[in-house]
Amino acid sequence: MTEEQTNTQHELNNELSKLQEAVFAIKNEIGKTIIGQHKMIDLMLAALFTNGHVLIEGVPGIAKTLTAKVLARTLSVNFSRIQFTPDLMPTDVIGTTVFNLKTSEFIFNRGPVFSNVVLIDEINRSPAKTQAALFEVMEEKQITVDGTTHILNEPFMVIATQNPIEQEGTYKLPEAQLDRFVFRIIINYPDFADEKLILERFKNSFVPEVSNTKAVLNAIEIAHCKKIVASVYIKDELIEYIAKITDSTRNNGSLFLGASPRASLAVLKTSKAMAAMQGRDFVTPDDIHAVVKSVYNHRIILTPEKEMEGLTPDDVIDTIIQSIEVPR
Repeated sequence: MTEEQTNTQHELNNELSKLQEAVFAIKNEIGKTIIGQHKMIDLMLAALFTNGHVLIEGVPGIAKTLTAKVLARTLSVNFSRIQFTPDLMPTDVIGTTVFNLKTSEFIFNRGPVFSNVVLIDEINRSPAKTQAALFEVMEEKQITVDGTTHILNEPFMVIATQNPIEQEGTYKLPEAQLDRFVFRIIINYPDFADEKLILERFKNSFVPEVSNTKAVLNAIEIAHCKKIVASVYIKDELIEYIAKITDSTRNNGSLFLGASPRASLAVLKTSKAMAAMQGRDFVTPDDIHAVVKSVYNHRIILTPEKEMEGLTPDDVIDTIIQSIEVPR
C-alpha cells in the first residue's frame, strides 16, 4: 500500500469513527424516550444514510409514531406529519395552485410533503389516489404540478406507519408504492424486561419527554454521512451473493412475484450503511443478513396456496438464504 493509499485509508477510518459517534449520539437521544426497538432504529438510520424511505408496521401502542418523531428531533432539519384519512385528497399532501387576486397570478402553495422528514401516520387509511400522490416525490424527490416541477431539499425521507390488524376502512398499498420503501420494518410487542422499564419510566410522568431530545446532525452532516456510506467497500463475492438471493426469489415455487432490481440495490446500499454504522469500511455477510428480510418482505408475493398454508415472506427468505452458500 502506497503512502497516498495509507493516508486515504486513515482519513476514511477517521470519518467512519465520526459517523459511528453520531449514530451512538442519536441512539442515546432516542433512548431518553424510547425503550428497546433497537433493530427498528438501526434500520431507520440505515435508510436515512442511503436516501431511503421506511414503512413501519405493527399493532397499535408500540411507539411507531413516537419513534419516528423522536428520530426527527435528533436531526436539525424540517419535520412534518400527515395523518392519512379516507377523505384526504392528493392536494392536501403535495399542495395546490391558488389564484392571487392582488397580483392576478396563480401561486403554488406547498403542501406538508415539502419537508425533510415526513411522517405519514396510517398510510393505508387513504385511498389509492392519495397514495399515488407520493409516487413521484418518493422516487424522484420532486413534485410536478400544472407542468411545473418543484425540487425538494435534501435530505428527504418518508417514514410511514400502518396497522396490520385493523383492516376496516383501510386501503391496501399497491406493489408499486411498496417498492418505493427501502424497508418494511415489522415490530412486535416489547419483551418482559422492556415492558417493565417502560412502566418504571412513566410511573411519575405520563407524558413522554420528547422536548428533551437534542439535535445531533444537520443537513450538511447527513449529506457527508451518505458519502462515507457510499465509500464503504463490498467485495465481488458479496455482490454475487446478493444477486443470487434476488434471483432465487424469481425462481421459487412458493412465490408468485419475486424481488426487483431495486431490491438488490437496496440490500447493497443498506448493508454498506450497517457496516459504516459499526465503524467498518467493508461489508460482511452479517450486514447483508441484517437488512435482507426488511428489504424483501414487502416486495415478494406468496402464491395463494402457500399463503393458505400459513407460510410468510420471512419463511421463504430464510429458506433461500439457507440454500445459498455464504461467501467467506
